Amino acid sequence: MWAVLAHFDGTDADEEHRILVLYQEFRGPLLRHVRKATGNDLQWAEDVVQETIVRAWRNSARLQWEPSLIWAWLLTVARRIVIDGRRRRSARPQEVEPPEVDTVAVPDASDRALSAIVVADALRALSDEHREVIEQTYLRDRTISEAAEILGIPPGTVKSRLYYGIRALRELLREKGAAG
Repeated sequence: MWAVLAHFDGTDADEEHRILVLYQEFRGPLLRHVRKATGNDLQWAEDVVQETIVRAWRNSARLQWEPSLIWAWLLTVARRIVIDGRRRRSARPQEVEPPEVDTVAVPDASDRALSAIVVADALRALSDEHREVIEQTYLRDRTISEAAEILGIPPGTVKSRLYYGIRALRELLREKGAAG
C-alpha cells in the first residue's frame, strides 16, 4: 500500500488514488484522535478529518509519503484546524434567531393569582380542623409545636391533621385540575 503512496508520477488519476489510499489508511485513527480534541463532537471531528484530507490533497506534491511523516503532518494540520475552529467560535457569538413577537411569553401575575384562588377555594372546602393546621404551619410558617400551642391541641394531633389535611387538599386540587 505504501509503495503506491511513495511512487508518484504526477497524473491526476495517480494523485486521486494516493489520496484515496491516504483516506482509507488514516481516516479511522485520525477521527479517533480528533474526537478527543473536539470534546467528542463527532460532526465537528468528521469535518476536521475531511478538511485535513483535503489539505493533504492540495499539498500532495510537497508531502513526504512515508507513513510516520504523513501521520505527523496529518496530526499537526488537524490540531491547527481544531484550534482555528475554537478561535472562530470564541471570537464570534453564536447566532440565534430572534423570536417572533407573537410567541414571546410575557410574565404576569395572572397564573399565580389564578392558582391562589383555586387553592383558597380548596382550603375552604376542607374541614375546620384540617384548614386550621394547614394555615398555621404552611401559611403562617409555624412549627408543629407552635401550631399545637396556638390551637390548644397536642403536637401529635397537629401532625395527624396536617397529614390528612394535605392529602384532602391534594385530592381537591386534583379534582379541580390544578395539581398533577
